[in-house]
Amino acid sequence: MESQLGLLNVWSQGDLVTKAVFLLLLAMSLASWMVIIIKTLDLMKYKRLASRAQDFWHNPDFASGLKQLGPDADNPFHQLAIEGREATSHHRNTQAHLHDTLDVSDWVTRCLRNNLDEFTAKMQSGLAVLASVGSTAPFVGLFGTVWGIYHALLGIGAAGQATIDKVAGPIGEALIMTALGLAVAIPAVLGYNALVRGNKSVLSKLNRFAHDLHAYFVTGARVSTSGVANVVPMKKGG
Repeated sequence: MESQLGLLNVWSQGDLVTKAVFLLLLAMSLASWMVIIIKTLDLMKYKRLASRAQDFWHNPDFASGLKQLGPDADNPFHQLAIEGREATSHHRNTQAHLHDTLDVSDWVTRCLRNNLDEFTAKMQSGLAVLASVGSTAPFVGLFGTVWGIYHALLGIGAAGQATIDKVAGPIGEALIMTALGLAVAIPAVLGYNALVRGNKSVLSKLNRFAHDLHAYFVTGARVSTSGVANVVPMKKGG
C-alpha cells in the first residue's frame, strides 16, 4: 500500500495538468529559496559593513575614513560618503546650473536621498518573488488537489465500487498537492518577514550615517543625536 503512495506515484499516475502543477510548485520553491539564500548573504555582508561605519568618525580625515569603510565595490556606506563629497564639491565649484538655486544643504540632501533610494530598491529586489510565492503557492497546490480528486472520483465511478481501498489511495495522492503548496508557501512567507526586518535594520543604520554625512559636509562636523555637545570634527581631506 505504501509503495503505491507518495510523490513518485503522484507523478507517474498524474496527467499533464497534475505534472504541470507539480513542476510549477517545484519552480516556485527553487526561486524562493534562491532569493532567501542570496538576500541573507547580502544582509550579513551589509551588517558587517555597518559595523565599520561606526568607526568612520574616529579617523583624523575623510580619506582615512573611506579606507575604514572598506572597498567601494557594493559598499553602500562607502558609496554614500563618496556621493556626499562629490555633491558638495560639485555645488561649490560649478556655476550657471539650475541646482545653484538650492543651497548646499538642500543639494547634499537631495543627492544623498537619491543614493539611499537606489540602495533601498536594490535591497527590496527579489522580495516580490517571496511575496508572490507565499500568497499563491497554497492556491496552486489546492488546484492540484481539486484536479486530482476530480480524476480520482471519475476512476472510482468507472470502477463501480467505492470501497476504502479504492478511495484512500487516489484521494490521498490528491491531498499531497495541498501539502506541497503549503511546504512551498511557508518558507517563502517566513523568509520574506525575516528579510524585511533585516532590511529595515540596515536601512536605519544607513539613514543615520547619511544624516551624519549631511551634517559633516554642510557644517564641517558630525553632530550627535544628543545635540551639539558631542561634535566630532574631521578634516575634509581626500
